[in-house]
Amino acid sequence: MRADEAGSSAAAFLAGAEKRSIELGKFRDGFFPYYGRDIKTWFEELKARVQPDVILTHRKDDAHQDHREVSRLTWNAFRDHLILEYEIPKWDGDLGQPNVFAPLTAATLERKIALLSKHFGTQRSKDWFDAETFRGLSRLRGVECRAPDGYAEAFVVRKAMLA
Repeated sequence: MRADEAGSSAAAFLAGAEKRSIELGKFRDGFFPYYGRDIKTWFEELKARVQPDVILTHRKDDAHQDHREVSRLTWNAFRDHLILEYEIPKWDGDLGQPNVFAPLTAATLERKIALLSKHFGTQRSKDWFDAETFRGLSRLRGVECRAPDGYAEAFVVRKAMLA
């Protein structure tokens, strides 16, 4: 079920992208730290096939063990790429201090909220998973960067090379 969510949501979020490639690994949810070797192998095989311009991954200090492992192995495999670490609001209260912001229009934010609501059915039972939470976080990040429409996505960037 989670793989279906990941695939359908990725396709929906990337609709209209000039280029896209969606590849999903199959690992047991909640146990990623115990599958580190297998996930690392999957990442190395992926790296041999793709050359992404930008990579989105979880923040390195995300409280969820699977998220931390994915972030760690992303950095381990893709050392020469621009990696944007994103945040996920949840019960753990582990939001950080992002240092890169991407302003959002109100319409883009509403599209994001609609897609999250549509594609992540397994999360709907969680009381933090609602439009108000997503809108509130985007508004807070919009305030922090003084976004024109008042909304923004925020990321942690640990390394970036200026050309």
